[in-house]
Formats: sequence, C-alpha cells, structure tokens
Amino acid sequence: MLRPVCPLGAIPHGEAYRWAIDPPVAIFHTDDGEVFAVDDTCTHANVSLSEGELDDHTLECWLHGSRFDIRTGDPSGPPATVPVNVYPVKVQDGEVFVGLTPLND
Repeated sequence: MLRPVCPLGAIPHGEAYRWAIDPPVAIFHTDDGEVFAVDDTCTHANVSLSEGELDDHTLECWLHGSRFDIRTGDPSGPPATVPVNVYPVKVQDGEVFVGLTPLND
C-alpha cells in the first residue's frame, strides 16, 4: 500500500524531503527527475541521511562520508557496510506516494 507524502514540487531537483514517520524516510528527487525513498538513518551512525549530499544516485552521509546508492540501498563507500532500506515510490498527478514495505528487505 502506497501512502501520500507530499507534492512533487515540495522536493526540488537534487534535494531531499524527510518524511517524519517511524522510522523516518528520506525521499530524493534526482536532477534527472526520478524519485527514490530510503531509510533516513545511516546504517553506520545514527544520523539523518536526508541532510547528506546527493550526486546523481549516490547519497553521501554528512557525518562520516558513507555513501549509498539510493536505487538499491547498497553502500558504495566506507565506513558503512550495511545497506539502507529502499521503499517503493510512485508519482501520480504531481503527488509523491511511498510504500512502507522495503524493496530490499
């Protein structure tokens, strides 16, 4: 089941939106217009990933520089070694919808 989160326009290209649910989810709108959702908590340190930097499909955690592929959740740079959960996303009629069952669980 997908839940409505926010209008797509609320997430500028290359930026993140923190969906404050439990656990929180970071939703990213890439420069090429795609939308992805991952756990908002780094698997290396308990900090918000939505505050990190996005470069194409690579998210860098602001604290220790761990990197994750937002398409798969896989870490692509240390110190993180454990993937973050990735959630299904659908954009319909200008609204972002996110499912709460991880795709990579």
